[in-house]
Amino acid sequence: MAAAFTNGALVLAAAPDVDRERFFRQLMTYGGIVVAAVPAVVWLVMVVPGWG
Repeated sequence: MAAAFTNGALVLAAAPDVDRERFFRQLMTYGGIVVAAVPAVVWLVMVVPGWG
């Protein structure tokens, strides 16, 4: 998990000529969607068919 924060910080620091606040919010939104959606998708793919 720490690597994800490090990667996001590096991307934000290296982004030339961007609104850093907006870019940070976009990264946080993406992270929130991933955290919310991936467990549901894994459950649908692995548990519902009986593979997990």
